Amino acid sequence: MNRRQFLKTSGSATILYVPVRGIWAKGGFRRRRPFDADWPSQDEWKRLHDAVGGNLIRVNSPLTALKADPGSDAAKDYLANIRNPYYIGDHPGLTQSLGWVDAWASQPSVYAVAATNAQDIAAGVKFAREHDLRLVVKGGGHSYQGTSNAPDSLLIWTRRMHDVTLLPAFVPQGCEGKVAPQPAASAGAGAIWMQAYDAVTTRGGRYVQGGGCTTVGVAGLIQSGGFGSFSKHYGTAAAGLLEAEVVTADGEIRIANACLNSDLFWALKGGGGGTFGVVSRVTLRTHDLAEWSGGAIFDVKAASDGAYRDLVRAFVSFYRDHLFNDHWGESAHFQPENTLEIRMVSNRLDTDEARKVWQPFRDFVAHSPQKYALGGDQIIGSMPTRGWWDVDWRKEHHHQVFKSDSRPGALPSNVWWTGDAGQVSWFIWAYESQWLPASLLEIDSQEKLAEALFQGSRHTSIELHFNKGLAGGTRDALERSRDTATNPAVLEAFALAIIGDAQGPAYPGIPGHEPDVAEGRKAAARVHAAMNELRAVAPIPGAYVSESNYFEKGWQQSYWGTNHARLAAIKKKYDPEGLFFIHNGVGSEEWSTDGFVRL
Repeated sequence: MNRRQFLKTSGSATILYVPVRGIWAKGGFRRRRPFDADWPSQDEWKRLHDAVGGNLIRVNSPLTALKADPGSDAAKDYLANIRNPYYIGDHPGLTQSLGWVDAWASQPSVYAVAATNAQDIAAGVKFAREHDLRLVVKGGGHSYQGTSNAPDSLLIWTRRMHDVTLLPAFVPQGCEGKVAPQPAASAGAGAIWMQAYDAVTTRGGRYVQGGGCTTVGVAGLIQSGGFGSFSKHYGTAAAGLLEAEVVTADGEIRIANACLNSDLFWALKGGGGGTFGVVSRVTLRTHDLAEWSGGAIFDVKAASDGAYRDLVRAFVSFYRDHLFNDHWGESAHFQPENTLEIRMVSNRLDTDEARKVWQPFRDFVAHSPQKYALGGDQIIGSMPTRGWWDVDWRKEHHHQVFKSDSRPGALPSNVWWTGDAGQVSWFIWAYESQWLPASLLEIDSQEKLAEALFQGSRHTSIELHFNKGLAGGTRDALERSRDTATNPAVLEAFALAIIGDAQGPAYPGIPGHEPDVAEGRKAAARVHAAMNELRAVAPIPGAYVSESNYFEKGWQQSYWGTNHARLAAIKKKYDPEGLFFIHNGVGSEEWSTDGFVRL
C-alpha cells in the first residue's frame, strides 16, 4: 500500500550539521577514534578477526566511491542499484535512509563483525567494551534517525543471521510447566519481514504480526514496538515476542522471556533497538491465518475548499461509525490540493463485506457530483490472506504490487511494495508523528478533529495511520500490547498522524546528488506547522520512536511516557557504562550527540 508519499524533486545545496554538544567536555570519558594512539592495533584487530571465524570485515561504502571516483565500477554499481533495498541491505556500509537535513548523513563504520551466531556478537561486544569503542548494531538498517550507523565505530552486522524456523509447540526456557506450548516462529536477528512472511504465511499457512514494509528487520522492529497493517487485531510486533536471545554489555549471552530476565524481556519489547543489548534471535507467537485480507484504494477530489472541509468532516464521522474496529488498518491521506486518498487494508472480510462497509461513504460522494469526483485505482476487494506475500500468486492474479530485486541470482521473494519504493535511499527533510486519542472521535469532538486536519492540510500532506493506534482493537491486542515498553498512549489512540517530506537519492558532497538544504528547511517548517494544528487538539505528547522527529522535544515522554523511568533503571542494570548508544535512546542523555563523549 502507498503508505508514504514524501518525495519531491529538488536541486542541490550544501548540507549543514548540528554541532556536537560537549565533545571536548572537561574530564568527560571519550571513546576511541582511529587517529587516537590507543586505537586497537592491527594485531588486536587480527585477534578479533580470528575470534569471529574470519568474519571481521573492513567496511567501505559505495557512497565513498561515488564521491571520490564517479566513474569507478563501485560507483556505477551503486547508481544502478540505488533504489534496491536488498542491495542496500547487503552492504554493511549503507543504510536505507541516506540522512536527514541538519541532522545526520549515512557514514560507514571502520570494521564490521559480520556475525553468524551469538558467539560472534559476544566477541564483538567484548572487544568494543575492552577498547572503549563506539559500537553500532545493524540488521535491516531502516532507522530514519540514523541509529544504525556511525563513523569511527565497530559495527555488529547481523544480516547473515536470517533463518526463520516454525515451531509447532514452543515453550520459553524456564517456563516449562508454567506456560502452555503454542505455535511460534524463531528468526535470526538479520531476518527481514519478507523472509518471515514467506516462511510463516506463504509456506507455513499461519500469521505472524510484523511490519508493513517487507525489508524492515524483524528484531529491530520488535525492539521499537512495531506496527503492521493488522495491529488492531493482533497487537504490536513487540506484543508477539515470546523469547529473545540477547548479548548484553558484559558480553554474556542471555535468554530473556517471561520467566528468565523478565525485566530485560519487557525492555526489549519496544524500549528501543541497540539500547539494552544486541538481540541475536527472537521467537514470536504465530496465529491462525484469516481466510481473507483486502484493501480499499481510491481518491476523492473536492471542487473547493468548502467542499473539502465537508468531505473531511464526513470521513471522520464515517471512520468512527464503520472503520473504527479491528478489521481495518493502514492510512488516509489529506492533501493540500483538496484530495482525500484512501489507502486502507482489511482483514477477515470478503469482497462483498468490504464493499458493503464502504457503500455509505461512496454514496455520500456520488450524491454530490458537482462537489466531488472519484479517482485513483478505485479498488475495494479481498483475496486469500495466504497469497498476501506470495510473489507467484500475485503474478498469476495480475496483482502488480511488488518491485523485485533484479540482481543476478536474487531470490524471487526479494520484493518490496511499490508504495514503499520512495523510502529507498531517500534523504529526509522533515518527519513528525503524534498519536491521536480516540476521544477525538466522539460526536462533540469530531468537528475540531476535522478542522485540524483541514487546516493542517493547507500546509502539507497529512497521513493518519489507523493501524498504529490500537484503540478500537481486540481485547487480546490491547492487553498484550499493554505489557510492552511502548508509550501507553498507543492504547488510547485511534491513529498515528505522520507528516513528513524528503527528496530522492541524495548525499552531501556528490555533485548533482546533494541534498537541497534550503528546500528541506522550508519543508520542515510546513511539516511543523501542519503537526501543530493536530497537537492543538491532542496536546499530550506521544510519538512513535521509529517514525518521529530527529529533533523531538521531550522524547523520553513522547516515546515511552510513564514507562521511561522503568526503562532507565533496566538500562542502568544491564548496561551501566553506556556501551550501547543510539540517538534519543534510553540513557543517551549522558552522552554527546555522536555518542563518543560522556557528559
